[in-house]
Amino acid sequence: MNFKQTLDDKISDYNLLNHPFYQAWSAGELPVETLRAYAQEYGAFIATIPNGWETINDPEIAAEETEHIDMWADFADGLDTTISEAQIPQVKVLLETADELFSEPATALGALYAFEAQQPATAQSKLAGLKEFYQLPETVEPYFETHSHNEHEAEALLERIGALPSESHTTVVQACEKMSTALWDALTGIHDAECT
Repeated sequence: MNFKQTLDDKISDYNLLNHPFYQAWSAGELPVETLRAYAQEYGAFIATIPNGWETINDPEIAAEETEHIDMWADFADGLDTTISEAQIPQVKVLLETADELFSEPATALGALYAFEAQQPATAQSKLAGLKEFYQLPETVEPYFETHSHNEHEAEALLERIGALPSESHTTVVQACEKMSTALWDALTGIHDAECT
């Protein structure tokens, strides 16, 4: 089984680069107020990422991801806001999904891969949009700069997935698909609340 291909196929149906919200961001079409809402809401999800890495017993990357929460807080601060409790229903579902999937190693691997495999490309796109179209403090950029060339997480996950017993493979793929859907739906929720 070509695990990478199978997982990437699941993700491709919900490729976040194709989401209208990220497309509007990279074209400079989102108002700053919308970026602010995104920073508040999505930050609640970013804060859950270390939990997944703890579950798969990778304290080194978990510690890295904890530092990245502070970088997200700087992004929010540059927009004159803070990470807050999720209010948008689809973001709440994303948080519930993360809590559920990050609680067991096999599901955590699939869920983390759904997020980490997409992150370099989405970070590059968002960073380019911020630089070209938004007159914001430089503090909004480091989170995206760091993640625009951060492929080692996805590679580490694939290595661990490959080492799992074959009976866990279906669980990993299902978790990847479930997280991919939840990530897409969360962006839809933010987009619908802010842009329509």
